[in-house]
This record gives sequence, C-alpha cells and structure tokens, in this order.
Amino acid sequence: MLEKLKSILQDPPPAMAFEISEAGIAAARIGARAELEFHPLKPGTLSVSPLRENVVDPDEFVMAVRALAGTQGSRKRKDAALILPDYCTRIAVLDFDSFPTDAKEQASLVRFRVKRSVPFDVESAAMSYWAQPGPGKRVDVVTVMTPLEIVARYESPFRAAGMRPGLVTASGLAALELAPEAGLSVMAKLTGRVLTVLVRQKATLKLARCIEIPSTELEDVAAVLIPTFVYVEDNLGGRAEHLFLCGFGSQMDPARHRFTEELGVPVEALRSPLATPGENNAGLLGYLRSIARNN
Repeated sequence: MLEKLKSILQDPPPAMAFEISEAGIAAARIGARAELEFHPLKPGTLSVSPLRENVVDPDEFVMAVRALAGTQGSRKRKDAALILPDYCTRIAVLDFDSFPTDAKEQASLVRFRVKRSVPFDVESAAMSYWAQPGPGKRVDVVTVMTPLEIVARYESPFRAAGMRPGLVTASGLAALELAPEAGLSVMAKLTGRVLTVLVRQKATLKLARCIEIPSTELEDVAAVLIPTFVYVEDNLGGRAEHLFLCGFGSQMDPARHRFTEELGVPVEALRSPLATPGENNAGLLGYLRSIARNN
C-alpha cells in the first residue's frame, strides 16, 4: 500500500476495523484470527456523496454500528480503523517538480493545487496527503480530501460506542493492498454505480479516478477504462501490464474475457485469503492484509 499508510500500520493494530457502504457495514474483530461480520443497512440509510449529508437515517446507522461494535464496558476507548466509501472523498495524485519540507507549506501548497478541482471548500475539508519521491526532486503527492462534517457524521456512532477512529481511509486505497506490486498496473473497483480506478507503477500510485457511471453494464465500465489505458500509455512511459478487478460479482468472468481482449492485458480478480473481496468489503480485507504484514 502507500508508504504513509504502511508507516501507520506499524503501530499495534486496533481492536476492530469497519468498512462502510450504502449496502451495509463490514467489520472485523482483530486478534490472532480476524472475525468477519457484515450488517446490512436498510435502503436509504446512507447516500454517499462529497456534496451533501451522507447519513440520511442516523438512527438506523447508529443501531447498525452498535450491533457490530457493542458498547465498550471499559472506560478506556478502543482504537478502530474506519474505511469510508471512495465517492465521499476526492483522491488525487499531484505531481511537483519539488516539494517543500515544512508541513505547513506542504499543506498550503496541496490545498492550492486541488482548490479548483474539488466540488467543496478545501479550506474547511479534512485532508490527508503523503509524498512519493520520484527521480531527482520530483514528487508525486497522494491527496485525500473529504468535507469535515461528512467525516464527523461517519465517526460519531463509533465514538458513541466507545471506539476511537485512529485511522480513517478510503476503500479503494485500502483495497489496493490486495493487488500485487507488479510493474505498471490498473485496479478497477466497482461499488454500485461508482467506479474507482487506481493506476500504480510498482509501489507508487500515479493516477486516481472515482466516477459515478450511468450503469454497471460493462459497456459503461469500458467507457472509463479504455481512455484510462490510453492516458497511461501516453503519459507514464509504457502500456499498463495488468488489470485487477473487484466488485463485479456475477459479471466477473464476462468482464475478464472482455477486457483481456479489448485492452490486451492479463485481467485478474482481486483475492484475499480471508474472503472474496467484493464491492462492500475489499477495503477491509486489504487493510487486514496490511496489518498482518506489518505486525
């Protein structure tokens, strides 16, 4: 996964980890062996967006969190990892010829660069970023932004249940841990009608896209993937060598055959030893793989 997340994961793992989606909450109790659960949400409980309130039915959301997390009897809060839907965030990879060393200067420069490309006020948004050094002084900076009030509403029921969200990340970035770091590769993750596409050159994230597509038909997925592969070849010095798919469900085999033929690359499904990565749990499974490697 990305280097900053790797360094975070070298700390002792939290008691639990949760991945949130409109369909429900996937959870893992972390111990010698992770225990996986999934609590479905009533339709309409959440409406994922970077532009409006995501928690439409707070009571239903609170009950689902309590069903999974319980109420901690100890006064000491327990750390938890919280994995948010990609579409409530904005993930970008910014290239810099040089990047300052002062943290305040870095944050100011990143906010300035993304100001015109995100649909919300960057000055009041929650932001995380990390630098990926390149050749010479060049740096690719991965940036994740979400309106602060959206993050707060997602976190609130977990805090009320005695949890402290020590790590908050996006599903696609966490799921990337399930894709091998091999050459120039593309990961496409489908969650409902939201398609997340991440392009990685070995361990370095080079491009991130998160798009709401008209339907989950492969034709609409291809309309995003084909231009992405063209962009990769034109701008990253070579053709993508692998495509990894996640969240395609019953369309996985047709998608593998179609994209192998159309894109001319090997196409594989993401895999995890714990369960089959799907549209609602791939981030959680990727996170669990990370902490297993780093602890």
